[in-house]
Amino acid sequence: MRLTFLSAIVLAVLAFNSAPAHAALTLCNHTSYILYAATSAIQSPRSQTQGWTRITPGECQLARKEPLTAETYLVHARSSLAHSGPSRAWGGAYPVCVRDGNFSFSQAVTQPYCTAGDTFALPFAPLDNRGKSVWTMNFDEQPAMNATEAQLAGAKRLLADNGYRIGHIDGKPDKVTGAALVDFRKRMKFPATAGNAELFDALEREARKKIAPAGYTACNETRDALLLAIGTMEGGQPVSRGWWTVQPGACAKAITTPLGSDTVHLLALRKNGGTVVGGGQHFCTTAAAFEIKGAQSCAARGFADTGFAATPTKGVSGFVAHIGPAGLKR
Repeated sequence: MRLTFLSAIVLAVLAFNSAPAHAALTLCNHTSYILYAATSAIQSPRSQTQGWTRITPGECQLARKEPLTAETYLVHARSSLAHSGPSRAWGGAYPVCVRDGNFSFSQAVTQPYCTAGDTFALPFAPLDNRGKSVWTMNFDEQPAMNATEAQLAGAKRLLADNGYRIGHIDGKPDKVTGAALVDFRKRMKFPATAGNAELFDALEREARKKIAPAGYTACNETRDALLLAIGTMEGGQPVSRGWWTVQPGACAKAITTPLGSDTVHLLALRKNGGTVVGGGQHFCTTAAAFEIKGAQSCAARGFADTGFAATPTKGVSGFVAHIGPAGLKR
């Protein structure tokens, strides 16, 4: 079975393979994008959902270790934030609650909406494993590529995301790509023994520093889980929203539409206490998930008065705030 991205989220059954005996559900990436996949096992009246499995182009990863004995399995994958342009998704029409960052949780199958403040729904596709306890599924794009071609196409795409002038994003070798790879390896000071895993890790990491997808994204580059809130001006009045839980190494997209303001204010707290990002612009907050209009008389309205840090967003449609142990990275 293969999930294929055409120009929107679609589901297409193109082929199926048997997984190795030691694996239960293996996901293979035959696209030019780094993918993050989540899966859900449904055994009424509950479902168990987990993610995110990172799969680089041309690679396969074990997504579920247990034998596939549940009633139904669902899957969704999305492209890395490192890639320029609109995000890509492979999925279907079944909404399932997920979190940013690695997660695993159980929920009711009939739950009508995502109740936790840091969860949101994404469209999953059903996995037809033909009743088998082990299965391998491929993610594809058009035109279809084998694993080797996908690996080279993925390197080309990430090189382009890093500012190299790459021509066609395909699985064919060329001199321009070869020269760009040599330059990137030299710039990263790779040892002679560095392989494809180190290459894709560095390409994704460096591209994420350059790419600002539409909207407002905050990335946690500390070793602690963070709680994030944002403050904006809407219709001439301040509005604050929170909380997003962001695990170390993960990102959260707090605003999903193109930005139209000069400034977005950010607050980042460690889950175990302590402010990582804060500042002089005050907004109202609460301990629970919140959306609060107005920043005046916070205490009188039963809220806390909290200082947020300004991030400049004038003239851009997308902004990524990188949060390090010492606060915002400039």
